[in-house]
Amino acid sequence: MNCGFTLFDTAVGTCGIAWSEHGVTCLQLPEADRARTHERLLSMVPGGLESTPPPHVRGAITAVVRHLRGEPGDLASVDLDMSRVPPFRRRVYDTARAIPAGETLTYAAVAERMGKPGAARAVGQALARNPFALIVPCHRVVAAGGKPGGFSASGGVTTKLGLLAIERAGAQRPAGAGGPAGAYPFDPVTAVAYLRASDPALAGLIDSTGPFAMPLNEAASVFGALAEAVVYQQLSNKAAATIHRRVRALFPDSSEGLLPEQILGASDEQLRSAGLSRPKLASLRDLAHKVDAGVLPELEAIRGMDDEAVIQCLSSVRGIGRWTAQMFLMFRLGRPDVLPVDDYGIRNGFSIAFGKAALAGREEIEARGARWRPFRTVACWYLWEAVERTKQGSSA
Repeated sequence: MNCGFTLFDTAVGTCGIAWSEHGVTCLQLPEADRARTHERLLSMVPGGLESTPPPHVRGAITAVVRHLRGEPGDLASVDLDMSRVPPFRRRVYDTARAIPAGETLTYAAVAERMGKPGAARAVGQALARNPFALIVPCHRVVAAGGKPGGFSASGGVTTKLGLLAIERAGAQRPAGAGGPAGAYPFDPVTAVAYLRASDPALAGLIDSTGPFAMPLNEAASVFGALAEAVVYQQLSNKAAATIHRRVRALFPDSSEGLLPEQILGASDEQLRSAGLSRPKLASLRDLAHKVDAGVLPELEAIRGMDDEAVIQCLSSVRGIGRWTAQMFLMFRLGRPDVLPVDDYGIRNGFSIAFGKAALAGREEIEARGARWRPFRTVACWYLWEAVERTKQGSSA
């Protein structure tokens, strides 16, 4: 049987799908990164060829993408190729597909609907081997008493609860409010619902803080955004804004942002007169040289790169390290899954949010942050807000 497969991006990360001429043969939910999703999908379709999906598969991809944004997506009409699925498992999968989005049934209830009372364990085993994750919504089948039960996808029970949260958030969203809110390239309503389900302790901070409202200052160019970031490094916002304004005032035609040729054509004395330190001047010149020489990609190319590739690329510039690149990803590109573990505000906010006496360390934050994938940026904003609210409380 000929089988093709492809990867595609969703609000919760990179998914994979495989198909035959008869329908979808498997759907792979996101692993830790794109490479691992690709590896996992290959293990499920040995001998498959990565290729362009035919129309019926493109329809399935659209339905999955919409569903994971918390929008209506017609997963029930997706054709599945169950030619290699045993009859009992087919009946389990057909029964699971009839459960409405956001609702749940127990393993025992599924068995009863199949006319097989007492087969709850067999139902659980069938769902654990489900190759059609999400399309066959095994996340809607739970253990007795409403306990989550198991889940074989990456992230386990956390992913299971997150998928249910996305569905329930979509059901509660007012009509006509679907799709990403504002300029974010992800849906904040879905992200917050996912975090609430994934981490009950973080949910308390979310409740006390209110709706997600991280500012997004979209970049007009890679150079302009990074030049501003260099100026702002290790300064208060007020001082940095003053220096940045003075630098731009040197060039009357910089209303749309600084340009590489302006920095390269100015003398050290001119730039230093605006308040730039020697290290920052050196960083700006190196940045300008790299952009002018085409070493750094254009903004559209940057948008197509994954987070780690962007970090490695930007970090090649003198004076721009991992933290600055991560801030670019979060506040300029609006990437949803960035976790700057070395940021003092994140470490402080983590300690406040989770009642830690000492400043939280990298390992502890990374471990907890695994629960927040693929919306760690949103979690970070709430941690920063915890710090701001503590400051406001202490000054009252």
